[in-house]
Amino acid sequence: MTTLQNWMSTSALVLALTLGAGAQAQDRLVVVNKAANTVSLVDAVTLEEGAVIPTQPNPHEVHVSPDARFAYVSDYGGSYGDSLTVIDLETDSAIATWSLGEYRGPHGIWTSNDGAHVWVTAERTNRIVEFDTATGVISRSWDTGRPGSHQLAVAPDNSAIYVANLSGQSITVIDLVRDEVSIIESGNGPEAIDVSPDGSELWVGMRQDNEIRVYSTEDMTEIARLPSGGELPIRLKFTPDGAQVYVSNAASNAVAVIDAERRQTIGSVGVGAVPVGILMQPDGSRVFVANTQDDFVTIIDPESLTVSGRVVAGDEPDGLAWAPARGE
Repeated sequence: MTTLQNWMSTSALVLALTLGAGAQAQDRLVVVNKAANTVSLVDAVTLEEGAVIPTQPNPHEVHVSPDARFAYVSDYGGSYGDSLTVIDLETDSAIATWSLGEYRGPHGIWTSNDGAHVWVTAERTNRIVEFDTATGVISRSWDTGRPGSHQLAVAPDNSAIYVANLSGQSITVIDLVRDEVSIIESGNGPEAIDVSPDGSELWVGMRQDNEIRVYSTEDMTEIARLPSGGELPIRLKFTPDGAQVYVSNAASNAVAVIDAERRQTIGSVGVGAVPVGILMQPDGSRVFVANTQDDFVTIIDPESLTVSGRVVAGDEPDGLAWAPARGE
């Protein structure tokens, strides 16, 4: 092997180790560019943007099917949108636009563990809508009972959907086993929302109060309140092991890191203008944060709690998802 070949081989190895040991060469980061009306597919190792796929107006959130074949995008349309864009991750193209019919403002979105359903908020009409992925038509819907049903989180076993009603000062719980709906009063401006990996706790960020409320999912009693570690908590996500929670504080241009068991902030990472979407790499080795007003995605090293890189995609990145290599 020549000196040049040795250098190239070593450089490629260093690049792979530096940019994420857990990422396979074909794993990709899915980035929703809400002002560009596009989705970018970014190589998870090289961080280079590949395919750029058009959506309907003002897309916000995205979720990838369990088999990594499809990405489902909510076309928010400034809360007046009425569709989902379906992206085929094998052909890297938009293959369908699913209509919400009478419902408006699709935003928070999730795919069931078996891939048979997609659940999406319809903020303008206070609904949760369920699509049958085999047909692309609505199979069920639920009235959330409160306005501003913006974000959702789903129990790991798919037994319940939790909805943050941003202007309704409440959380709607949809019991998918009993097909029952209940409403829990909350603080001001609930938006950021996630369920612990073991399904026992629901964490909700109150954007006007700059606090997080923690609920037991067993009976939805409030079990803790704590500061959000900054101003305007707009998204939060558990690490895959459930040990920490990352909170994007949009008005602070920083992401707070909270010890989930002790309920204490253990660090804050400056990331750029208006951090919104947060994505955990499945192996926990990197955290991605969309800086919607800086037009890039920041990469955080969870070991050192420092910025380790940046991804440049489209205009106003927001929703993020991980698309593993098919067959991995």
